[in-house]
Amino acid sequence: MTRVEVFPVETERLVLRHLEMTDLDAVVAYFLAPDAQRYLESRVHDRADVSAALSAMSRQRWLSRPGDAVICGIERSEDGRLVGQASLRWTDATASQAELRFIIAPDCRNAGLATEAVRAMVDAGFNDFQFHRIFARCAGQNRAAARLLRGLGMRLEAHYREHALYDGEWDEELHFAVLDREWARGPAVRALPVIQPDTRLTA
Repeated sequence: MTRVEVFPVETERLVLRHLEMTDLDAVVAYFLAPDAQRYLESRVHDRADVSAALSAMSRQRWLSRPGDAVICGIERSEDGRLVGQASLRWTDATASQAELRFIIAPDCRNAGLATEAVRAMVDAGFNDFQFHRIFARCAGQNRAAARLLRGLGMRLEAHYREHALYDGEWDEELHFAVLDREWARGPAVRALPVIQPDTRLTA
């Protein structure tokens, strides 16, 4: 993929821009929130852990090859506060797919900011990076994230029951996805037709 400089991106209330080490205080605030730990890619325990994670994330700005990620801070325009982050990770070159991830500070939820940021990231994924399919995962217990993804028109494609242990409890995971042509039509994503198996190939 040709290196594409997409960010910063401005929305009605937000600016999506690359993370900087000066964002450490804000990232500590939402990374160390108790209910956020369950959903992070790797667990962090203190400010030093978050600083190391931020150092790595601040360098993830372009998509050059599968496995690369572009990670953006979500800055609130009215006061310049960093309220979370969102990312796209290029997962498959042949199928042109990416994974979406996001996190919002606890005291900034239920205001539509996450929806606004995620919509902008998906727009960038399809319009600027030219992905064919974008998917997102969330824990079965994270009803707010599942509601957000459904509301944006992403389809629930899988529900993994008790697929992992977290602090001694079984975890469940939901997988959502949307295709480029579906996103272009708007949030009312219709279910794709079920492909029936070819009975000639069965015993």
